[in-house]
Amino acid sequence: MQISRRSIAVLIPLSVLAASAFALSLDDLTNKDASGGLKAALETGSSQAVSKLGADGGFLNNDKVRIPLPKILEQARPILKMTGKGQQLDDLVVQMNHAAEAAVPMAKPLLLDAVKSMTVTDAKNILTGGETSVTDFFRGKTQDKLAVQFLPVVKKVTDKSGLATKYNAAMNLAPKIGVIAKDQATVEGYVTQRALDGLYTMIAEEEKAIRADPLGTGSKLIGKVFGALK
Repeated sequence: MQISRRSIAVLIPLSVLAASAFALSLDDLTNKDASGGLKAALETGSSQAVSKLGADGGFLNNDKVRIPLPKILEQARPILKMTGKGQQLDDLVVQMNHAAEAAVPMAKPLLLDAVKSMTVTDAKNILTGGETSVTDFFRGKTQDKLAVQFLPVVKKVTDKSGLATKYNAAMNLAPKIGVIAKDQATVEGYVTQRALDGLYTMIAEEEKAIRADPLGTGSKLIGKVFGALK
């Protein structure tokens, strides 16, 4: 059984596919080819995302994933700055982002395992899904496991740097302007969730890049699958 023309069409921009001179017809594209091409694309995208985020400044210098202060602290910033706590808040942001950068490299083995376990059904769901289909696949396969793995790594960093104490102190200084959300109650919980959000955001960015220019990945298999529609 072969993946249909319609399934490929929803994933591949026509302008990209028209540019692929060596592409085979859809009738020649087997499930094995389609699954293999998708696996190669997912491996490339997830590895690139982890590599970029795990570098020094990977979170801090990227506006798309930079971890901000919890909402309650951001709302209290004007008052805290007047009491001389502005620099403490700035330092908090820097250290939270560095903690996320330390945790993200742990994601790569789990992401690659998810790709290797991808079934033909998974491949069809990705092909027939929307623009977030790859991100949705990774979230469903890895989010809970990654949260468990990230948390102790983040906590180790926050404990070593004294970030937990600073975070709690800042929270205590904030005026009672609202109830603290559950995912913001501890610095390690907050950073872990934001690190996961950032990871999937960057995977989505890599997915867009691969869809826009599959041949640019340098993989003949990705080019073959993503260039199958004429």
